[in-house]
Amino acid sequence: MPPGWLDRLVAAWPRVDPVLFAAYAGACVLYAAVAFYSAMHQQTGGMWSAPLDDVFIHFDYARATARGYPFEWSEGNGFSSGNTSLSYPFVLALGYLVGFRGVLLMQWAAIVACTSTLGFLLVGARLLEPVGRWAKYLLPPVALSIGALDWSLFSGMENAFHLGVWALATLAALSVARAADAPREPTTQATRTTRTADDTRAAAPPRRLAHLGWAAGLAGALLYATRPESVVCVAALSVYAAIAVKRAHGARAAIATLLRTSVPGALACLAQAVANRVFTGEWAASGAIAKLALNNPYMTSSEKWDTYEFLATYVVARNTNHHFSDALPWGWLVPALALIPLASRRTRGAAVLLWIQVAGWLALVALNGQVRWQNERYTMPAVAWLLVLAAMGLALLVARAAWANGGERRQERPESAPAGIRARLGALGGIAAAARGGALARGLWCARVALALAVAALFWAHQLPRMRDQIWFFGRASRNIRDQHLVAGKLLAQLDVRRVLVGDAGALLYASDRPGLDIIGLGGYHDLPFARAGVHGLGASLELIERIPADDRPDTLAIYPGWWGDLPAIFGRRIAAIPVVGNVICGGAEKVIYQADWSPLAHGEAPASMREDERVVDELDVADLVSEREHGYAFPRPQAGFVGFSVLPDPRGSGHDRFDAGRVIPGGRSEAARLHAPREGQGRLVVRTAAPRAATIRATADGREIGHVALKRGDGWTEASLDLPEGLPETFTLTLTPVDGEWVDHHVWILDRPARGVGARPLAGQ
Repeated sequence: MPPGWLDRLVAAWPRVDPVLFAAYAGACVLYAAVAFYSAMHQQTGGMWSAPLDDVFIHFDYARATARGYPFEWSEGNGFSSGNTSLSYPFVLALGYLVGFRGVLLMQWAAIVACTSTLGFLLVGARLLEPVGRWAKYLLPPVALSIGALDWSLFSGMENAFHLGVWALATLAALSVARAADAPREPTTQATRTTRTADDTRAAAPPRRLAHLGWAAGLAGALLYATRPESVVCVAALSVYAAIAVKRAHGARAAIATLLRTSVPGALACLAQAVANRVFTGEWAASGAIAKLALNNPYMTSSEKWDTYEFLATYVVARNTNHHFSDALPWGWLVPALALIPLASRRTRGAAVLLWIQVAGWLALVALNGQVRWQNERYTMPAVAWLLVLAAMGLALLVARAAWANGGERRQERPESAPAGIRARLGALGGIAAAARGGALARGLWCARVALALAVAALFWAHQLPRMRDQIWFFGRASRNIRDQHLVAGKLLAQLDVRRVLVGDAGALLYASDRPGLDIIGLGGYHDLPFARAGVHGLGASLELIERIPADDRPDTLAIYPGWWGDLPAIFGRRIAAIPVVGNVICGGAEKVIYQADWSPLAHGEAPASMREDERVVDELDVADLVSEREHGYAFPRPQAGFVGFSVLPDPRGSGHDRFDAGRVIPGGRSEAARLHAPREGQGRLVVRTAAPRAATIRATADGREIGHVALKRGDGWTEASLDLPEGLPETFTLTLTPVDGEWVDHHVWILDRPARGVGARPLAGQ
């Protein structure tokens, strides 16, 4: 009898299935993408925008890369470590080069997002293969069912591209594992009698394993370069591949595989750290310095731990209690489904691999103080992997044979038993098999299917309101960014500004195409440590601006005035304000543009009380992080040494104001620095402060007390001095300790003292 169409379809299915699934997954991705981008265009009148200003930070780096300035946020500012995704700007730069300019670069980002998400689904499908060929068809609707995840995937940020690169690294690790488990060349009776176990392991093709291992390592390096938190993924995938190799080829081959799959990622991490150190003076990236509580100099260890504990709890609760559902406890259905694959031997290996990455990723991003913002986008890779696990769990619930012994560990029949016993065991096995295949098994399967349908229905009923909210939020946020940031950027271009100081480092610079200075520090300016200064306080950032040549300082400020205290009132003159209506994402109701006035800044000035025949031997500008680093300065920490600044009349009587930042030193606590001693004869120690109250400062040199500095109360800048003893070493450690109340140390000078009898100007403030 000739085969019918059903027989031909079954025979051809292995060839049809991959193409059909790819088309199906692609259709699901496009459906979700259209829902979000349509909401954007409805709100923006058809204009491309983005729901986050940070998207345009990537665009800034991409445009600079396309113009020949890789790793620079603003062309001419030098190397910047502020973009935590090293690879994504290069992908965007390709789109810029082929014609996606201006806001159309978001269109290219959308293409990258859809392609990357499809790649994630295609590789994720392989993890569901042990359940059955059909199981992967559950993955696309499950993986795209969380509105917050879709929001981040299509936002223009690197989230989707990161999942695409993760898919590449996972595919490489799976290839190593499958090659290790592949059947080896058969052995003959002759070789079987002469080969040892080690010889059998050596028969596997080591060159192929080596090539696959290095490919996995390179994919891991790219994964790290896409998001540094991916060290968790690289480690997990490397160990997974090594374990598979060990089972088939022994410990030595496993160690070699572990090195091949992990060393390229480690080298990428080391290369980034060295580049940061060489070009910025910091081993860490600017984002880590600015965002991690670990780098806060004022917090105690217990405060840092409490912060981490709060954020670690937050990243779990925020997703399960908010993003996964509109009501408690239904959001917990997702992690409940994700636990099921751990119970089946078929899926346990893949489940452990994914769960390690979910837990490790959340543990790492909880170090980030900004994990609570931007729609929790930092947590979304873990959400994506959790949904792969949930799809796997749902498939196991409905799979008819997933829990049968045939898929789990089989009980072997003892071949050495007598024939009669084997016959009885066979009969009992047949009866057991019939029982499993009978009404009881069908009833249990029907119950599991009913449970799966109920769980899916409950989840979707409580996720649907969240999905609608996220689609609307995506559109409204994109409109907000267009109405405020992009409009402000175009206005800056019309004003033809020289350089603009910003607190939001994305769309303002991209739309204006003007050089910028990011006062938060993510953008970077040559080797000045703006990111670390931002953690210490605004005064420390202003000290760094004081170091910038006057003709290269920003001539314009474009900031939210509420973010920056007295900065706009002292250093700016209001030009224009760009409002936003119905704000859901911008940092304030108005982005205000100011003309900058840096006239109070004066770097490298001598003390006002310096006598005519004195000279400066050494100068410590407190709260200037560069000067502090040069002098090995240490302030009392934690919970002390806070940076403040003042702008007061010039003590020389010039009629101008003078800026200086300093640190608040509590009574009884000390600050110390390495300073050069006077080169000729005796010298003088001079300190500057703004003293709202009198204070006495005890001074020691290398632990030996050299006197006390008496500070009088004053309304302006006050300078006081102390004669230094002779015989000080060329460099010495100066320690200053207030003994009767706190003081604010702004500046310290060491002067050469003139010969006796030479007059001196009176001390400022006396």
